Order: sequence, then C-alpha cells, then structure tokens
Amino acid sequence: MDLKVSPISGIPDVEQAACYICPPHTTSGSVCDIESSLAFHSIIFSGQVDANSHLAQVPPSYLRDLNLDQIIDAVIGKDEYNLRPLFYSPLDTLDKVLYRQEVMREIEGSPVRADIEFFSSSMRVMREQLIQAEKLYYKLQKERYFLTAVEMYCESLVCFEGSLSVYLFTSRGLTRLQVYLKSYVASEQFVTLKAEAERLASKLSSIEYNLLIKDNQVAVRHYSAEVDFSVLIDKTFARFRQGEVKDYKSKFIESPNMDHVEAGILERVALLFPDVFLELENYCIKNQRFQDELVVSFDREVQFYMSYLAYLSPLKIAGLNFCYPKILTSSKEVSAVGFFDLALAKKLVRSDVAVVGNDFYLKGNERVLVVSGPNQGGKTTFARAFGQAHHLAALGCSVPGAQAELYLSDKIFALFEREEDVKNLRGKLQDDLVRARRILDAATSESIIIINEIFSSTTASDAEYLGRKIMERILDLDVLCVCVTFIHELSFISDSTVSMLSTVDENDPSKRTFKIVRRPVERFMYALAIAKKHRLTYDLLKERIQS
Repeated sequence: MDLKVSPISGIPDVEQAACYICPPHTTSGSVCDIESSLAFHSIIFSGQVDANSHLAQVPPSYLRDLNLDQIIDAVIGKDEYNLRPLFYSPLDTLDKVLYRQEVMREIEGSPVRADIEFFSSSMRVMREQLIQAEKLYYKLQKERYFLTAVEMYCESLVCFEGSLSVYLFTSRGLTRLQVYLKSYVASEQFVTLKAEAERLASKLSSIEYNLLIKDNQVAVRHYSAEVDFSVLIDKTFARFRQGEVKDYKSKFIESPNMDHVEAGILERVALLFPDVFLELENYCIKNQRFQDELVVSFDREVQFYMSYLAYLSPLKIAGLNFCYPKILTSSKEVSAVGFFDLALAKKLVRSDVAVVGNDFYLKGNERVLVVSGPNQGGKTTFARAFGQAHHLAALGCSVPGAQAELYLSDKIFALFEREEDVKNLRGKLQDDLVRARRILDAATSESIIIINEIFSSTTASDAEYLGRKIMERILDLDVLCVCVTFIHELSFISDSTVSMLSTVDENDPSKRTFKIVRRPVERFMYALAIAKKHRLTYDLLKERIQS
C-alpha cells in the first residue's frame, strides 16, 4: 500500500501553533545601536540608566494599609509578565513620570492599543511554541517547532512595525519605538533570520515521500508519481449517487507529541533528505538566541500600560472619571476633584452601587488634612484614596477623579491601627508609638504620611496629648499628611492643619452621605443631629411639653 504524505506528519503549521515569557537566556543584544539621547531603551523608562535591578522586589509597607495590594492583584491577574516590581516602584523624577503619562495617554486614546494587543497575543503564541518545543522528546520535531516559533516572531514584528508606521505619535516612548522597529526589521540580521526561516519552511513543506505499509512493517521511500485510485473510484460509482449522504469521516485527535512510529518515519524521511534536515539543525543552533533584547523587553513592559487600562475600562464604562494629574515637585498645594478609592470603586461597580467622589485642596502653608466625624462615614476610605492617588501618580498612571494636582514624594508612610500581636510582647498603645517613631525618624520634608485612627486603646486625654506631639513633629517636618482621628482638637492646633468632616443626611443622621467636606469642627454637631431627629433638642422638648 502506498500513501502520499505532505507536509511531514506531526509538524505544525504556523497558523496551528499555539505562547511563553522569554527567559533572559533566550534573548540577544539589540542590533540597533543608536548612540543618541533619542534612542529607544524602554517603553516605561525614559533613559538607559534605569534597569530592572533597581525595581522593588517586595511591596512597600504601606501597600496593604491603602488597599493598593488589592488593586495591583486585580490589575496584573496571573502576572505572566512579572509586573509586580513595576507597580511596587514609584518613580523619583518628574521627567520619568511624564514619560509614562505620555505613553499611557497615547495608548489609551489611539487605535494603537488594538495593534499592541494583537502583537502581544502573537508573541504569546510564539512563546508557547518555544515552551512546547522544550517539552518534546524527539529532536527533529523540536527543531521544526523552533523554526515555527522563529517564523511567528518575524511575522509578528513585520506586521507590528507596519501597523505602527501609519501613526504620528506625540509621546517620546512610542516615537522612539517606531523608529527602532523600522530600523530593526530592515537590519541585515533580521532580514537574514526571516529569509532563512521562510526558505527552510518552504523546503520542508515541499518534501513528498511514499509510505509502504504491510502488516506491522512500514517502509519509507522517495515519492514516485502514482495513480490516485480514489478519483477512479468516485468516477466509477458516480452514476449510482442519489443526493448527498452522511459523511462518516472522523477526525484524528491532534497532539503535539509523536509516538515512536511517527518518530521512526520522520527519522527515515530525514535520511532521504539529509541536506534539508542538516540545514534545519544548523539554523536552530545558530539562532538559539534569535529574539531581540529590546523587543522582548517591550513586550513585557507595555503590559504595565495595557493591564492598568484594562482594569480601568469597566469603571469608565460605569461613568467614573480618571485623569492624568499635574505632578508637583516644589509646591505642596495638592488638590483633587471627584477622587475616590479605586479598590472600593471596583467592588461597588461590580455590585451596581454608586461611587461617591470627594474633593480636597491645600493652599499656602497648609500641609495636614485632619479628617473627623461619625463612624462609618468614609473617613478611612478618603485617607486611602489620598494615598492611592499619590502612589499611582508616581507610577505615571492616571488617577481617579476629574482633575488632580499631586505631589511627587520620596516616600509614602501609612500608620494604621493594628491588632495586638502577642509575639512582640508590646501592648497596642506601645506598638502604635513604636511604629509612629519609626515613621517620623524615616520621613523627610518630601514624604507623605497617612494616619488612621491610632491611640484608640488609651484614654481620650492621653490620645489627645500623644496626637498633639506627633502632629507637632509632622508639622516640623513639613510633610503632607492625612490624619483620620476622633481627636477634634488636632484640626486647629496650627494654621497648617485643615479640618475635613464626614457628613450625614440632614434629615436622617443615621444615614451616611460618604461626603468628606472642608469644614471647621463642630464638637456636638453629630449629637445634635441625632437629638433633632428624635425631637430631643431643648427647643423641641419645650415645644412638646407646652403642647
């Protein structure tokens, strides 16, 4: 029995191939050595000096207190691109922040976002192909999978470069990338890599051979033209055909793994065409590190923008506003309009609950927002939103709100209430004081401190005394601070402190509005509202008695 087979069984076509994260050892140096300040080095860093080695590998201590850990977990998902260090590492200069803002703004508002998504998807398929090649057992099949991965890589880059060529970018990052890719795909190294891959793939696809199968014996020989009996059979029985009949053909289950019979056939085909398979072997050895270093870096780094924008998409559809804040480096007159807690907003939108935005501003020598008011009124949420906005702004991301001017700090500190830990042999009050001392020792005039309801384990008079001492030190440091507290007196100890109050419904004091407003403290305001609701104020009681 003779069987004509082409292309070789068990070897995938480019379209059928399945993706991976390229480990460092598979990358090669860049071919475009542009000695210029305008050269492309990274889509997230503006200069060549920045490197992954400078990124934080562990989360900042304040991340959990501000619920930024929830945001980052949701943004990166399974994190196949190892994006956590990027979200853990705020930038330290205005130029670096603006570089990212430019890129993210342009990706968000341009069709290039779809082009990047398609390129990333293609590169993911290519990486999976390489991973599959590593898992395969038979050498010839591994080499063919590798060749397919190279074809995918080349086609993806040519397609992506062509897509980018139609844009007139304004951001430095995408403009430099556009120039770099144009140079790279035209380079001799890439052109040769692509041409040789196509030539080898064409040669392999043109191989034809005969299989002679008898009992449990399979022989392989060069293909010789033979009569196709299926055509003759169809012609002979055509006169008996009565309409369409049920198709009883079944499909073989495709698997990337070959069995020993398929492998034996392939080995004998290689013996029949030794030159082609020797070329394939040499090609795989020579191009083991075929991926360009900057292309691999871009494919990973651009996910920083793509994942964050994907996280924001349903929130924007729900009508929430986001903006690219003005970054302040000398002035501390920060402000925001309609800002909100991003982690909480995600949950509320999912539950179809309205998100309440708030405003704040500091002017002149004002440095501290002292937030007080009834419990469960949104005070802690306000403080968290303040910290989240400054962290995200320092990453170069857009932030919640219609408008914002935020300060680029050197560090952010969070002093939140902690449950008592029996292991450290300290009481709750002592633990609050120890953590406060560490923060005040580490903070500088360029830092931001978020304080939330500490000293609740002691008396009101002691809490006021300790709160005043800490506030005096904060004012001496000239840091920006949000302090959520039940100690109303802290709001007027200095001209640098500003009172912010959580409000309740005027007609129903038990109903929280979650609006935090800039208003002087009225010590008995909440108690009077409750008394008024139940008609227990002096005037109302007098009126009831008289009636």
